[in-house]
Amino acid sequence: MSPQESRHVLVGQSPRARQILKLIDKLGSCRWPALLLGETGTGKEVVAREIYARNPEGPFVTIDCSSMVGPLMESELFGHTKGAFTGATSSKIGLIEAANGGTAFFDEIGELPLDLQSKLLRVLQEKEFRPLGSLTSRRSDFRIIAATNRDLAKEVEKGTFRRDLYFRLNVINIRLAPLRERKQDIPALINHFLARAGGNHTMTAEVMELMLSYDWPGNVRELENCIQHMVAINSGPLLHVADLPSALQNHLIEKKSQYLTSAAAANHPQPLLSSELPGSLAPSLPAEPAAFSGIIPLAELERRAILNALEYTKGDRALAAQLLGIGRTTLYRKLKEYNLSP
Repeated sequence: MSPQESRHVLVGQSPRARQILKLIDKLGSCRWPALLLGETGTGKEVVAREIYARNPEGPFVTIDCSSMVGPLMESELFGHTKGAFTGATSSKIGLIEAANGGTAFFDEIGELPLDLQSKLLRVLQEKEFRPLGSLTSRRSDFRIIAATNRDLAKEVEKGTFRRDLYFRLNVINIRLAPLRERKQDIPALINHFLARAGGNHTMTAEVMELMLSYDWPGNVRELENCIQHMVAINSGPLLHVADLPSALQNHLIEKKSQYLTSAAAANHPQPLLSSELPGSLAPSLPAEPAAFSGIIPLAELERRAILNALEYTKGDRALAAQLLGIGRTTLYRKLKEYNLSP
């Protein structure tokens, strides 16, 4: 597989990823319109290219609706003739015509203005369009795959997206889950991006466990950028926590801060008022707190700290060791010493 081909592979073995692969196989055998829904960075273009790859007939043309702005948007889509407007020194073929006989992928179609939505609908219905400045129509027949991070049904109700175009596009839809909802795919995605980067890079268990605890608001795209960042700044093949980008460094600091706050609260409980104690105990308490008379053994404090750290990290031993300021080997030894379940 060439580097270019490897960029467009759906990676993952989670139930959701397997379900999407089945839908891709079904869509690849037909030319029905498809609508891909999901947050930014979830891999909508990867899915579109996977569908096209099942039956790669004609060209695959990407039309990024979010990048086309201003009066030249119609020209980008439908082309223009020479002299159609100031600066049109020659004729130009638009993206609609370039997709003839193939597949047009409309990325972020929710950004398309209403006037161009109506013209796109006509192309889909009649297979005809007219370039800017032209008096004659041209034909273009293509399979359309559209993607958006918006809720188009709500946009229809708001009047910012045409209802008839929405139903034209929404023949078959695929909803891509955000990465935080399919974290079991993260190790496979990491291996995929590391293999693409080359250099036989690997990462420490601490890095892997931290990545699994992060929610990835930028989804797969953010994960890919994270791997590229780590590989770029690391001089050796083993990637460490110190190589992580700032977003994950901040995530680690936040987890430590939350742990310290909860640990402090656990070690300094609020004293009970006499009115909150059982009746049999309340009369025996003095009006003022008694002077401190007991000392908790150091080993017991250490045991409690380890239990608090493991409870806070939900059993994440690597992160617990970092929060406690000790190595993982030391933590394992302490767990055995205090007969604590890991």
